Amino acid sequence: MRHASFGILSAAMLLASTAHAADVAAGMAKAEICAGCHGDNGISQTENIPSLAGQLDQFIQWQLVFFRAGARKNEQMQPIVEQLSNDDIRNLGAYFASLTPFKGRKDDNPDLSEKGKQAAAGRRCASCHTDTFVGTKAVARIAGQREEYLVKALHDYKSGVRSGGAQAAMADVAYPLSDEEITALAHYLAHL
Repeated sequence: MRHASFGILSAAMLLASTAHAADVAAGMAKAEICAGCHGDNGISQTENIPSLAGQLDQFIQWQLVFFRAGARKNEQMQPIVEQLSNDDIRNLGAYFASLTPFKGRKDDNPDLSEKGKQAAAGRRCASCHTDTFVGTKAVARIAGQREEYLVKALHDYKSGVRSGGAQAAMADVAYPLSDEEITALAHYLAHL
């Protein structure tokens, strides 16, 4: 197993490299294995599994590198990412970024969404995820993400279970959130 800091250093070199342009078609072919959990066209139908469609290229690349280096851990992801080359990671990032994110969830609880909107403003979520919560560069798109996955991710950041990437910033934001605020925030974001 590679040393985590070596893996992250190689990730920085991978993301900084402009020598190889990403190949969306190759990413699409490689993503066939991803569909079993993350859904066809990157739209997850599986509880607690995020949708990847429309997620930002750099975000996808970094998360794959964090998994590959062991900075993020997941039993299902580990054997898959260990087999990915830097080109595979670059191509997968380009492919998922090229897909249209899921839209069209009807908000069945506008009062809860309003509470979530207030929680987002109070925690300054837009300062990293942008005003529309579609993310930027290596910061995740959270608008329209699966609601139960957002709840899980916020609880994982709050408890320190999730690491890799913006863990320090997210732990700082998530730690003071009550369970009610997490539920409201996830509902609000999922229905954007």
